[in-house]
Amino acid sequence: AAAKSAILGGLLLSLKNEVVRKSPLARVNAVAPGWTESPMTRGHVSEEQVRRISRTMALRKVAQPEDVANQVVILASPLLSGHVTGQVVTVAGGMEGRVVHEM
Repeated sequence: AAAKSAILGGLLLSLKNEVVRKSPLARVNAVAPGWTESPMTRGHVSEEQVRRISRTMALRKVAQPEDVANQVVILASPLLSGHVTGQVVTVAGGMEGRVVHEM
């Protein structure tokens, strides 16, 4: 996960500097979703697993696809984030990357 984050961060830093040479008003950002409920996860993760995963999140809920999509809309909007570039926005409900083990 750390290596993937470093690659994504480095790629964004490079792209934001290259893209503005061709298009001065262009912006380059990324959205990194955390646990997100989707048709692919339904039936593969039990309610108990979802409860345990949610306990590691400040918001105590697994994201819905709309949560991620809304962040993409915000980053795409020149009005809402016209001065934001080279950023990775994590949409993970405040998840800290830890797992809560039951005793």
